[in-house]
Amino acid sequence: MADVAVPAFPESVSDGTLVAWRKHAGESVKRGEVLAEIETDKVVFEVPATDDGVLAEIVVPEGTTVTSGQVIGRIDVGAKSTMAASKPAAELKPRPAPPMAPTPPAVAPATRAESAVMPAARRAMAERGIGREAVVGSGKGGRVLKEDVVRQPEPVRAAESAPVPAAVVEPTPVGSAARPEKRVPMTRLRARIAERLLEAQQTAAILTTFNEVNMQPVMELRNRYRDAFEREHKIKLGFMSFFVKASVEALKRFPEVNASIDATDIIYHGYQDIGIAVSTPRGLVVPILRDADRLDMATIETRIKEYGDKAQTGALAIADITGGTFTITNGGVFGSLVSTPILNPPQSAILGMHKIQDRPVAENGAVVIRPMMYLALSYDHRLIDGREAVRFLVTIKEMIEDPARLLLGV
Repeated sequence: MADVAVPAFPESVSDGTLVAWRKHAGESVKRGEVLAEIETDKVVFEVPATDDGVLAEIVVPEGTTVTSGQVIGRIDVGAKSTMAASKPAAELKPRPAPPMAPTPPAVAPATRAESAVMPAARRAMAERGIGREAVVGSGKGGRVLKEDVVRQPEPVRAAESAPVPAAVVEPTPVGSAARPEKRVPMTRLRARIAERLLEAQQTAAILTTFNEVNMQPVMELRNRYRDAFEREHKIKLGFMSFFVKASVEALKRFPEVNASIDATDIIYHGYQDIGIAVSTPRGLVVPILRDADRLDMATIETRIKEYGDKAQTGALAIADITGGTFTITNGGVFGSLVSTPILNPPQSAILGMHKIQDRPVAENGAVVIRPMMYLALSYDHRLIDGREAVRFLVTIKEMIEDPARLLLGV
């Protein structure tokens, strides 16, 4: 037998929750195949099989808190599964479920149609009488999780057993609305997000300053070189790389915006590690562009795309989201016109981008229509004075409205 153990967590992670088993006891497994998923307050870890064989035992059930190195299952190395061979072929075909289908045994193999359904979700579907086609999965690769099933309203079942008093079976009056409620535990990631947001509100003196930027120069430059850029670098040219470059230059000019407070000390960072906020089905994560001052625009766009893909599939590593000296968040992708972003502790500032919208503006005494974006800079007033915050944001505005400054460093 070979033990299936929890991977070693980084020092910043003490424990996690075993959220899903990808295999049942008795199923064949191959070396490197993912057996289980463990969610921490930062990322989701996948537990791979260390050997070929059969998953002989599940020691720790789903929903259990686990720690580094803990044994959660065992593999019978070199064994062959007999689960399918022990059943007649006719029994392997999907059958219509009875109205009150019982919970399937934990060791029953998943049918082809259920291969994307986590075991806990499959049990919940059976208990609630919900069909697979009624549930949209939010897990990695579209897998159906238990919370996806709980999110669905439970279907009304016909009363087939004991007689029910007539008063109970009277139809609901037309036009009345049901008032459903559900109670689900927070995921570890969502709980950590809540904790950090509350920490930021309670420990920092947060203020926000606003400005607006004319996006036409950047849009014209992007349209002029977009095709050539994509042919040369095999990546699309977006707006985020311009704002990253502008932020790097502004951080160099205003080092207090790139600093953080540690008790009674101020730590001035001699590098620019910029976090890019990414929304995922599990919550907000902020992967880091390390040494952003050394990255060209093609590398910035490539890294952002890689991080975005990893975030959506739950493949971000702890190293990808740890650290950072400044953060950029783009609410404009969701249609936000203006907002006040909240700090990402221990950072002292965060830049908020918003929706680009055509608006009338005055230029040289004439009213013209320009694609405008509101910018917001939230900052910790304990460290950053209002003058520096405003000048920092104006610096970004000037560089976006005259992109040649990014090349010339003026």
